[in-house]
Amino acid sequence: MSALLRSHVVSAVVGGLVVAGTFLALGVTGHRTTQTIVEQAPIAGQPTSGGAAELTAHAIYIRDAPGVVFVRAQLIRQVEDPFEMLPEQQQSTSTGSGFLVNSRGDILTSYHVIEGADRNTGVTVQFADNVARRASVVGQDPNDDLAVLRVDTTNVPRVGPLQLGDSSTVRVGDPTLAIGNPFGYDRTLTSGIVSALQRQIQAPNGFSINNVIQTDAPINPGNSGGPLLDAGGRVIGINSQIAANGNANVGIAFAVPINTAKSVLAPLEAGRAVRVAWLGISVLQSVGAGRGVTVAPISGGPAANAGLKSGDVVEVIAGRKVKSGQQLEAMVGASTPGQAVDLRVHRGGQALTLHVVMGSRPAQAPR
Repeated sequence: MSALLRSHVVSAVVGGLVVAGTFLALGVTGHRTTQTIVEQAPIAGQPTSGGAAELTAHAIYIRDAPGVVFVRAQLIRQVEDPFEMLPEQQQSTSTGSGFLVNSRGDILTSYHVIEGADRNTGVTVQFADNVARRASVVGQDPNDDLAVLRVDTTNVPRVGPLQLGDSSTVRVGDPTLAIGNPFGYDRTLTSGIVSALQRQIQAPNGFSINNVIQTDAPINPGNSGGPLLDAGGRVIGINSQIAANGNANVGIAFAVPINTAKSVLAPLEAGRAVRVAWLGISVLQSVGAGRGVTVAPISGGPAANAGLKSGDVVEVIAGRKVKSGQQLEAMVGASTPGQAVDLRVHRGGQALTLHVVMGSRPAQAPR
């Protein structure tokens, strides 16, 4: 079970009365000061992404923590009440983390932290020393659980963008650091290693996010949107979800690779929608031995329009062999909307070639 990493402060309107409560997950409330104790030796042993020099955890914290912010988003949702003629509004506050990616004041965070907030007035970010700024939401990418905020950093002391690494160079066993705001404890540093690569998690809109980094660095609700760093203090991922047993963090956390974020930063910073190719299929099962995957077309989707039928085995797409459902999804995601591709499929003992024009992903994954 995966859980999105956010906490809430809830204020709901119920039956015409305002029922208000201020809380964070596990009952942690109020302001607090956190002292972080770290080893002074270099983090150790493996080359860092992009060849950066290794630093001590404390040195990374001193350099990078000022560029990590505490994100608060005021959410308003319409709630249907069977005893009322009109829907009522439920208000809540979502909290998470984010980090500066350039000197203009752009902040990368998780989409699910700010989902449902007013893009102009609903989000604030807090820097060190309780310096708060109103932030505007300039770009949203529910497919990858990413969003870009923009703030005025004038007169914010000692703040600068974090260095972005290269997640393609990350290896299992590499050291990791995370800076964020778990349960409202601001600017907390934790450490661990890369536990696995190429994991898959579900995005807020129901589609899959591929090539995800798994880490055992302690990450909890409120860390979402914060940076996962390598031993040189460079960002290799954006913390997004944890595998949870109830509300407990069991040491399995997932970060969206920074290379995924870098591939969509330009349109997000320009306020443009991120378009992702869509084939319109459901993967039923892998055939095994790398011989393709059994699929079912989604009604009205590109594959269905091209003649794909339920139970067809997709063996080759655009000249590349299909070995697993996750690989097929990644290959489709690497395409562009409007691109024409050939599918070689196996149907009832017969090999067929279907010509498909990729569509664009809908706002939500079909059910």
